[in-house]
Amino acid sequence: MTQDGRIIGLDEWLLTPTGRYLLGWEQQQLDQAVGDVFGFHAVQLGLPQLQALANNRMPHRWVVSDRLPDPEVQPGGLAGAAEGGSAAEGSRPVPHALVCDYDALPFESSSLDLVVLPHTLELSRDPHHTLREVERVLVPEGRIIVLGLNPVGLWPLQKRCSGLARRRSHPTDAFPQGGELIGYWRLRDWLRLLSFDIEAGRFGCYRPAVRSDLWLARCEWLDRVGHRWWPVLGGVYMLQAVKRVRGMRLIGPAWKQQQQAQRARAAVVPRRHSPALEAASLSGTPRDPARNVTPPAASTSESRRADAGRRPKAHGEEAESTPQEISTP
Repeated sequence: MTQDGRIIGLDEWLLTPTGRYLLGWEQQQLDQAVGDVFGFHAVQLGLPQLQALANNRMPHRWVVSDRLPDPEVQPGGLAGAAEGGSAAEGSRPVPHALVCDYDALPFESSSLDLVVLPHTLELSRDPHHTLREVERVLVPEGRIIVLGLNPVGLWPLQKRCSGLARRRSHPTDAFPQGGELIGYWRLRDWLRLLSFDIEAGRFGCYRPAVRSDLWLARCEWLDRVGHRWWPVLGGVYMLQAVKRVRGMRLIGPAWKQQQQAQRARAAVVPRRHSPALEAASLSGTPRDPARNVTPPAASTSESRRADAGRRPKAHGEEAESTPQEISTP
């Protein structure tokens, strides 16, 4: 299956006081994050010890694992016991849907509204391909929530100084052993390359990794101080992102636009009111089409003569005699 053994003994480490402290913080953050995410289908990939979808109200919720579930470890059993039980009370446990490889999820494209990955990328042999599969099955505007151990936090630093801590009788081998972890800023770049928009990010778990519940209780004040003064040094981080799909506008062929332009009628431009043009139209005076100018109106005497010449002659009316020149012999 997908598990590669990068973090050796993660299930056993979650049974320790530090592991229960980690699960308690993650359960509290997930209850706040998934409570207002709406949709129809939600999936949790891996880590059945955590009830990641307990506070979600989607009708269809499943837990997908890469191996058969352990009957001794019930979903949410460890998280409910950590920190006095931070999971939602009265919520039914999310059943296991199937066992599959995280690199090839058996879901249709754009079919899930929410996917939670609690330390899934750290257990995956190909984290890039797992993220691409999650991006494929998410609907547009779907949500993804990723939980991971911080490689630059106080816990890895404490692991490097384990020799000094053993000499002071404070063993630190309660931290899970493993190889390279995925950093917070590195994961942000991966998500942006897959067209995800980062909504929120948060660090937590500032207490040292010890084996004693008593020492964890004494260091409770570090959670308040660490969140204010060194927030990026927490032992774990959580990232929330939204899948974005850029829209497009279809443009028709150019010949369709040309046909529409030919069938379009010419625009009618209103003419400005002019007294001279109105008088010319009433008198019947022709206009010069080339210059769009109306000739000046004739004088009153000339117009009367023209009207007399065009008027028909009455009965008995003699035509005016036109003087003719008489030539003298």
